[in-house]
Amino acid sequence: MEKRIEALFQEKPASYTESDRELFRAFKAELNAGRVRSAEPDASQPSGWRTNAWVKKGILVGFRMGTIVDMSIDAAKQPFNDKDTYPVKRFAPGDGVRIVPGGSSIRDGVYIGRDVVCMPPMFVNAGAYVGDGTMVDSHALVGSCAQVGRNCHISAATQIGGVLEPVGALPVIIEDEVLLGGNCGVYEGTIVKRRAVLGTGTILNRSTPVYDIVRGKVYAATETEPLIVPEEAVVVAGSRAISRGMGKEWGISLYTPVIVKYRDSKTDAKIQLEDLLR
Repeated sequence: MEKRIEALFQEKPASYTESDRELFRAFKAELNAGRVRSAEPDASQPSGWRTNAWVKKGILVGFRMGTIVDMSIDAAKQPFNDKDTYPVKRFAPGDGVRIVPGGSSIRDGVYIGRDVVCMPPMFVNAGAYVGDGTMVDSHALVGSCAQVGRNCHISAATQIGGVLEPVGALPVIIEDEVLLGGNCGVYEGTIVKRRAVLGTGTILNRSTPVYDIVRGKVYAATETEPLIVPEEAVVVAGSRAISRGMGKEWGISLYTPVIVKYRDSKTDAKIQLEDLLR
């Protein structure tokens, strides 16, 4: 499958055959089952993760070959038109996924684990992976190819950025048991390691370093490696004073995320998920 996807990506045909479409359907079934992923754990990599560029190429092939069709439930009242290769993902009660009524949408070509809870309205884009027991709260976005682990809480209005191109770029990674507070944003291939906590309004990207006042370290992305938030770090939105020029004269400070502590029993008691909701 990988070789055929690579060939179809490199040499775009004048028209796609039924064999090409059958290949894409088989590929999308693997995405839906979580057997192929745009990124996966790899202990040999400095970040602990590797990108599967061929998988991202397959997702892009699906957009290329798709034709725009009517996907409306009621075209007169609320029309929806999109590529026929990416309809809304289908679920059955036996899948063990709760999609609470109210306007959520999950595209086909996404893995959603058992006991995932989707609160309306939320959106999961093509190629994403959401592990067992995770909650995706209202107005949250899980972007294309983003990888979210088991038993995470993606709080209301949080944005997990998507990365489809360039195909070799690592998508955003949220490892197991992470809590992302309300209105957080995680972008540009950032990795949030296991059991970390992002306080409300924390923004992480390649341009903004994270200051660890507990360990006396600064974490930042490089040309070859993403920003990585350590395991069990508790990160909040902070500020850092400008130390020179007009910024200093005017008393201006810039936003910066700050690690203020690492998880302990008190943290766990404050952020534990409500089992009754599940």
